[in-house]
Amino acid sequence: MRRVKRLSAGTVPAGQGTLFDTWRYHAAFTDSPLALRDAERDHRRHAVVEQVIADVTNSGFAHAPSGHLQANAAWLALAALAHNLTRAAGALASACHARATTATIGDRLINVPARLARSARRLTLHLPERRPWSEDFTRLFSTVHAPPAL
Repeated sequence: MRRVKRLSAGTVPAGQGTLFDTWRYHAAFTDSPLALRDAERDHRRHAVVEQVIADVTNSGFAHAPSGHLQANAAWLALAALAHNLTRAAGALASACHARATTATIGDRLINVPARLARSARRLTLHLPERRPWSEDFTRLFSTVHAPPAL
């Protein structure tokens, strides 16, 4: 049993009373020979891995398995590569996107509605003006693209 001090009383949903107002209790049942602190750390590490697997499964690896082992292996390699690049882009954009799922990063930073215009042999990308994540997109774009060579 682990006891954690409740920092804010506002975390309790409205209309629900609390049994213990000051502390939150977390029960852990395991047959591991590890001490409680080590077993809890191992459990939390495992939970992070499960979240990454769920994120990859819900994005790039959603169409697997096929009936062919080599196709699944190639699809998994590409899905892992896309997942890592998307998460890296999110980390470069902002702290909020560093913790976001790949679907959220795709919706906010990759699938940006924009208009491409040509004028005087130059391409201009017109981005939406009042998009909530425009600063994050600009930060990502300026970080990834070096200034043009003179």
